[in-house]
Amino acid sequence: MPLRICPSFLLPAVQPPSLSIPLSPQYIAPPLGNKNEFKMQRVATVLAAAGLSLSLAACGTLPTQGPLASDVVSQVSRDELSRFLIVDVDERIAQLVQQRRGDSFRGRFGDGRPAPLQRVGVGDGIAVTIWEAAAGGLFSSPIVDRASTGSRSVNIPDQTVAQDGSITVPYAGRVRVLGLTPPQIEEQIVAQLTGKAIEPQALVTISRNISNTATVTGEVTQGARIPLTVRGDRLLDVLSSAGGIRAPVHETFITLLRGGRTVTVPMQAILNNPSENIFVLPGDVITAVRQPQTFTAFGAAPRNAQIPFEQIELSMEEAIAKAGGLLDLQADPDGVFLFRFEPVALARQIDPARVVQPGTQVVPVVYKMSMRDARSYFYARQFPMQNKDILYVSAAPLNEVQKILTMIGTVTGVVSSGAVVRSTIRN
Repeated sequence: MPLRICPSFLLPAVQPPSLSIPLSPQYIAPPLGNKNEFKMQRVATVLAAAGLSLSLAACGTLPTQGPLASDVVSQVSRDELSRFLIVDVDERIAQLVQQRRGDSFRGRFGDGRPAPLQRVGVGDGIAVTIWEAAAGGLFSSPIVDRASTGSRSVNIPDQTVAQDGSITVPYAGRVRVLGLTPPQIEEQIVAQLTGKAIEPQALVTISRNISNTATVTGEVTQGARIPLTVRGDRLLDVLSSAGGIRAPVHETFITLLRGGRTVTVPMQAILNNPSENIFVLPGDVITAVRQPQTFTAFGAAPRNAQIPFEQIELSMEEAIAKAGGLLDLQADPDGVFLFRFEPVALARQIDPARVVQPGTQVVPVVYKMSMRDARSYFYARQFPMQNKDILYVSAAPLNEVQKILTMIGTVTGVVSSGAVVRSTIRN
């Protein structure tokens, strides 16, 4: 990215009116021909160097890795609604960012305790057994001899709950079971058989559980529709029933879809905080997603790349170390920046005077840290990195002066070499 260099920056180092460039023998060889010709060549060399200096001093451009620390600060827009927020990292800022809370299953959905009762839904399989108090009734066989009391029960074949939410029971007709628990269905059947059978009793079981299931998919060993037990199942129970996750824990995120709302929480957070291991409800969709956490490093650091966390939590201090630290001959220790979008609530905590446009959800924030201050290393250890953060180390201002001097030396060397070659050829 080109960096614009203005006269106020260059004048202390290169002042055209008093320009004095020592021309050592390595740039201009001894005269080999006419002395006047050589003097003209030397003047041309000096003028070429001076021309380059003047063009740079008149606001030219230099190749650079990115903006200087002063440029980042000066580029803040005057428009309060669109500018990014620059903040120096101190103990207060580090604690505010550290206390930032991500999404929470318990905070969004509650614990789900106690476990919900299992109710019959469309598509479930229902098994019904009916008893009578004496032989010779609707569901019992007559006594054929004194040695046998006769059968007093009958098993009705499994039925699938129809779209109208009912099943059929002989002599009771259509029995509506949708939304009822097995004990409630038993009472319904007995009520409809009373007066027809001999003191009937019924036992209802759910032979095929479709409506009381949770769907597990994604990075699990075996995605499936998992039936929920009567006692209740938590997130980790259901994930275990699907064979567990396949990806590393620190790269896995669990997404829970319930009632049209979706929340995503790191797998490690569920393991570290038991309150996040909430009860699963019928109809929940649980997806395990592998999402490696990364940050991007730019500027005067040895490693300019997208760098993976390779762990569940990473501090700014560790991120700088993963990028190779600061280049000794290039980096500006006062210009270490972290670029990130923060929620509006956190931005207002950082800067209560911050003006936010209505409807805005995130604010671009630039955290600035000076590594000359020994306290900054403690702040950097407290400061947690987030996925997709941008870490930028600016170059030192004197770096640009060195580039200018190098360019001047290159030009004078080329001109001098040409003069020597021409003089040699003429002689």
